Amino acid sequence: MAKKKVSTKRKTTKKPKTSLKEKFTLSRQQKVVLGTFLFFLGIGLFFAFVSFFFNWKIDQSEISQFYNRTSSPKNWLSKFGATVSHFFIFKGFGISALILPVLTSLTGVYLFFDLNKKKLFGFWFWGGLVMLWISVVLGFVEKDGGLLAGIIGYETNDFLRDYIGFIGTVLVLAFFAIVYIVVRLRYTPEKISDSLKNTQRAIAKDFEVTSETNNKQTVSTPTSDSTSSSIKEKIDSIIAKSKDANKKQEDKKQNEKEDEIKKDNNAGEITLNPTINDFYGDPNNRNNEIPEKLIIKSEDNPEDIAMEVETTVEEEVVGDLSAKLVKDFGEFDPKLELGNYKFPAITLLKDYTTQSGGITIDQGELEENKNRIVETLKNYKIEIAQIKATVGPTVTLYEIVPEAGIRISKIKNLEDDIALSLAALGIRIIAPIPGKGTIGIEVPNKKATIVSMRSAISSSKFQNAEMELPLSLGKTISNETFVVDLAKMPHLLMAGATGQGKSVGLNAILTSLLYKKHPAEVKFVLVDPKKVELTLFNKIERHYLAKLPDTEEAIITDNTKVINTLNSLCIEMDARYDLLKQAMVRNIKEYNAKFKARKLNPENGHKFLPYIVLVVDEFADLIMTAGKEVETPIARLAQLARAIGIHLIIATQRPSVNVITGMIKANFPARIAFRVTSKIDSRTILDTGGADQLIGRGDMLYTQGNDVVRIQCAFVDTPEVERITDYIGSQKAYPDAHLLPEYLGEESGTSLDIDKKDRDKLFAEAAEVIVTAQQGSASLLQRKLKLGYNRAGRLIDQLEAAGIVGPFEGSKARQVLVPDLISLQQLLDNE
Repeated sequence: MAKKKVSTKRKTTKKPKTSLKEKFTLSRQQKVVLGTFLFFLGIGLFFAFVSFFFNWKIDQSEISQFYNRTSSPKNWLSKFGATVSHFFIFKGFGISALILPVLTSLTGVYLFFDLNKKKLFGFWFWGGLVMLWISVVLGFVEKDGGLLAGIIGYETNDFLRDYIGFIGTVLVLAFFAIVYIVVRLRYTPEKISDSLKNTQRAIAKDFEVTSETNNKQTVSTPTSDSTSSSIKEKIDSIIAKSKDANKKQEDKKQNEKEDEIKKDNNAGEITLNPTINDFYGDPNNRNNEIPEKLIIKSEDNPEDIAMEVETTVEEEVVGDLSAKLVKDFGEFDPKLELGNYKFPAITLLKDYTTQSGGITIDQGELEENKNRIVETLKNYKIEIAQIKATVGPTVTLYEIVPEAGIRISKIKNLEDDIALSLAALGIRIIAPIPGKGTIGIEVPNKKATIVSMRSAISSSKFQNAEMELPLSLGKTISNETFVVDLAKMPHLLMAGATGQGKSVGLNAILTSLLYKKHPAEVKFVLVDPKKVELTLFNKIERHYLAKLPDTEEAIITDNTKVINTLNSLCIEMDARYDLLKQAMVRNIKEYNAKFKARKLNPENGHKFLPYIVLVVDEFADLIMTAGKEVETPIARLAQLARAIGIHLIIATQRPSVNVITGMIKANFPARIAFRVTSKIDSRTILDTGGADQLIGRGDMLYTQGNDVVRIQCAFVDTPEVERITDYIGSQKAYPDAHLLPEYLGEESGTSLDIDKKDRDKLFAEAAEVIVTAQQGSASLLQRKLKLGYNRAGRLIDQLEAAGIVGPFEGSKARQVLVPDLISLQQLLDNE
């Protein structure tokens, strides 16, 4: 028999393909090892980063010698720590890089214990975002990158400010901060308000405990009885509510459970322990405490009702204490220290009406001007339906009503022709007059009348003004005293050509405040670069002036002291805002009212806050010499200082756009323009023409963002100011001027002669870098020559001694004194 061949085929089983996810999935052992490594790596990085903040200046020169075994950095992790720290902190994210070690160790913990990785991803995402945010925010402080912001933070901040500006960068950073608070921390406005309420309740509870302790020692029995009666009334109302709730529950089925009753009613059950009645009759209970056995249950928040009752009672206790203090001692009076102070008498001011006899109306002049105006307009076929005149101190306003069909622009274009026919110094056409259906033509009087400061101060409008900081500026065309409130402006910008009345206007403003406000209510910070305009006010230094500590004269004439004073005012502003925040008020007026009512405790830092008025007599000089160092704090004060009672008055005789910048104009809605030489200057100050048509000698235009009002400034002469300051200075004063917070600027550099033999080997190369870039800074040498901080600083000192760069100028880069490389070579050859 033939054997059958049996064919045996091997079955091949296909191996399943491993997915990409499975390839990168770690085993349990690998996770433990990797987690341990990351945990210890994070700890090591943390110690390296912390050590870097102490030793970075020393180690910076050692970083380039990583492979040199003879070098020994001071970092706690030696060369590795110094290099990694330099990369992540100095070149990276600055101080916010400390988040990286925390995230690294946290990753190790998650891998070691095999925890859910979704949360870990969230930690890295938000941690990285916060790290970048902090770095960019600190970029506002850093000048060229460094420990605080790092190069990434500084360059990112610089990039944003180049494209969207300072305000845009702040808005972007604020947006991401709100995103983090809402999305990550899950804080909504409702949740924040609830937490604030709980905080207030806790504070009130602590206050009640303190007040109860004090009551044991000082408060008499009738006061405690009144307080206990108020508590009794509150508890009686709760008992009444509980009876109503029990009555409703009796109608329901008796066998339902307590939880089901809560669900059906959607309301809380209030149960009072029977022993609450013993509270009223217990003679030993003298502490006015609400019994702890008062049980309140609620489905939403079990403590809401009890907290509400507690807070109400505690608020009443606080109110009672302050009311008792006011009853016993009266409201706090800030004027008490100088209680015998007398305001200057009106007789100290000169009366010019005896000389000029007041405003004289020359009917012949009025009739002549009226006929010439009508005749000139007729020549151009413009008929007049009506014309009337209003006589002012220096200007007469002729109001005309043209016939129907006459275009206003046609009359406005005849300004020069009317001035020619009237032979006037300069006329101003208002077409139309706001709020009236007429066109105004302002014509200077042939004989001007002086508006005396005495008439402005003695007017009933100023004497009866219910304003915080009233200013009597002068008189309008209708011969009415013009009074405004500086606190409502809130800042004032004055400009005009030389000799047109700015200094007299400043004296009128200061005189108005001296006649109206007590020394305890207002303080002046006077800046006078001319050194002669405001010197008379030195006599009232200990009454009205404010200054920096350890300064001899209160009136500031040195530009360096101006910068320090402005930064000191910024510190004062921030401190005042903290006080307003603690007092839970919105502005200085509410704060002082609360302090006078003795509702704020001086032991917690609260005090009466006087208004502070900063007066700068010549702003252009400060901008020329100091620039951004002056403009930045002034812009910050103008933006924020209104609510806390710091107001700015700035005067300049050069109203150009590089002096009155957009940042300044945006925060000074109230402006005064004296006579200027061109229409461009007028538009720079007022955003409209007209100031070039003024006649000078105190003739001015005032605007607060809407209408432009023509005013003749009140005249106050130097002898009058001298009499006023002598009168005030002769009275009892405070021990010293009002002291502003101390501000310490950066220390100046050294100007010591350095021997040529002791110069650095890279001196010539550093000099070429500085002259080529025309920027004298140590950070530039660090970047270009790859030097450490100390060596770059020594090179800058040597370059200063050689006359290549100028002295230290605060936050600004040093001035380069050599214009080009050829001049540098000649300087080095001559040495």
